[in-house]
Amino acid sequence: MFSKDYSIARVTEMGCCGCFGFVRKPKSLSRPGSGSTNCLSQEFLLEEEIEEVDDRSYNGEVSDTAHGDDGELQSRVQRSEEILMLRTQNGMICREFPVKETHKLIRSEDENGNKMINEYVREYKIGSGSYGKVVLYRSLKDGNHYAIKAFHKSHLLKLRVAPSETAMTDVLREVLIMKMLNHPNIVNLIEVIDDPSTDHFYMVLEFVEGKWVCEGSGPPGGIGENTARKYLRDIVSGLIYLHAHNIVHGDIKPDNLLVTRTGTVKIADFSVSQVFEDDNDELRRSPGTPVFTAPECCLGLTYHGKAADTWAVGVTLYCMVLGQYPFLGDSLQDTYDKIVNNQLSLPDNINPQLRNLLEGLLCKDPNERMTLDAVAKHAWVIGEEGPIPQYLCWCRRNILLREDPVGNGKSTLT
Repeated sequence: MFSKDYSIARVTEMGCCGCFGFVRKPKSLSRPGSGSTNCLSQEFLLEEEIEEVDDRSYNGEVSDTAHGDDGELQSRVQRSEEILMLRTQNGMICREFPVKETHKLIRSEDENGNKMINEYVREYKIGSGSYGKVVLYRSLKDGNHYAIKAFHKSHLLKLRVAPSETAMTDVLREVLIMKMLNHPNIVNLIEVIDDPSTDHFYMVLEFVEGKWVCEGSGPPGGIGENTARKYLRDIVSGLIYLHAHNIVHGDIKPDNLLVTRTGTVKIADFSVSQVFEDDNDELRRSPGTPVFTAPECCLGLTYHGKAADTWAVGVTLYCMVLGQYPFLGDSLQDTYDKIVNNQLSLPDNINPQLRNLLEGLLCKDPNERMTLDAVAKHAWVIGEEGPIPQYLCWCRRNILLREDPVGNGKSTLT
């Protein structure tokens, strides 16, 4: 039984490279059982929980008393933007080549009548994001395909997500985060198209052609231990990189884990991600997707984002190897109750090492939950391939270069 009286300890430090300083006060978390959420379908429980509050329904109260009033929020957001700007000016960006920024939008058609935006020819809709649609485009310049997130700025500005913030804040934060990231297990942002004279806003992203991690892996079986191990190694590598830069993803799940043709997993969708100035990753924001939500988030308490991400990795691994969800009820209330109170159920014949890993990741007390560093060194994860290689990111390379410009202290990191 998981008690509501436990105190949430800080997550083990992941070793920040010092690239980021953008922090936003999260939205307050609605407690399970409030409102009329207990009649929702299971389909909702598998999708991201999006808060869209307009001026008429928002009552103006700030329930997040742990972080102060709305004036403090505005001050912190402004200060965060200043920190981000300063660090950007100082070159503290973890990518060798900057994201292309385009401020001119030309909407046209090609000779076949296909819609175009600038150099990109529309092919078909891929899906929908939190606040906009995702469409496949082909570049006339390089012939490559790109996934483009399309938004209407006027729509984003109308959607209230907090007392002083709109959905535009979320989208701009997602852009700011992705403009600074560069890792082989994270979807790359290529270009941002924002013409001040139009209502359109676009994020041009690397297109990953592969299927979802769990596609076709429904009950009774999953994708197999070997494939699950390979995928998990990529997920952990990408997430360790994010956490090292004080970024909490906030919505790790199979739908946000894309697989390339060569079998590499890339983490996608940073629409609910949070960035912190330091290692204090305390949050009160509503969880991204109910069935992947950590127990401490279900209780409506403050929680630590990195530990919640780690729980979601455990749920994802459970899905990959068993083809089902560890805690899924008939309603939001029922699902939260199961996450908080039910014991983890595993087959009797499961690999003992895998059992140990799942029990560590899906430990209900975040103080005792396995860290990603420990996961990377776990016997089941190591398998026959050895420990997950540590990734030497661009900002860390620059730090090492400044400390050792002639390269005497050569690093073994990749």
